Amino acid sequence: MSDKFLNSTYNLDTPEDTETHYQNWAATYEKEVAEQGYATPGRVAAALWQFHPHPQTPILDFGCGTGLSGLALRAAGFEVIDGIDPTPKMLEEAEAKGVYRTLTGFDITKPAPLRRGAYSVITAIGVIGQGAAPPETFDQLMHTLPKGGLLAFSLNDHALKDHKFTCRLTDWVDMGAARLLFREHGPHLPGINLNSDVYVIEKA
Repeated sequence: MSDKFLNSTYNLDTPEDTETHYQNWAATYEKEVAEQGYATPGRVAAALWQFHPHPQTPILDFGCGTGLSGLALRAAGFEVIDGIDPTPKMLEEAEAKGVYRTLTGFDITKPAPLRRGAYSVITAIGVIGQGAAPPETFDQLMHTLPKGGLLAFSLNDHALKDHKFTCRLTDWVDMGAARLLFREHGPHLPGINLNSDVYVIEKA
């Protein structure tokens, strides 16, 4: 079945399970999500461009996967994109896209090697949620940004139903540590009737 990987994506229990899953899925990932109309990368990229239409701003594409997010960012107008992902075979697919300035891997069982203040714009497109990056990833990315920095990201319907994910954003905004610039609910994988919220937030 062509959907054997997608069907099990949201039921992964450990970081090691996640890496093995995406390592095995790398070769057919794009075909499978394309068949379901994967829309979130384009939606996030367009929202980010709306608030930051600056082609030469370096962007960190966190959890870049096979590079679909990088392609979407390039199509929106961004020209300097660095990718980071824990899955070697996904990074091989991303490198073949030719849209990234640099690509970096890391050990999924350890915090990603992010240097504070290195990027004023970070994206996490289809990254944070069940079977993928854990809730605390949001905090790590926000702490990496400088004051006034932007995080453009998405949460699919599964993550939106889980307080562990949604409370991270709420806490930052309620404490005045971040400003919500954009939020829009729309298609994620319409072929399986799955939607997502797309966000752009600014670190206060």
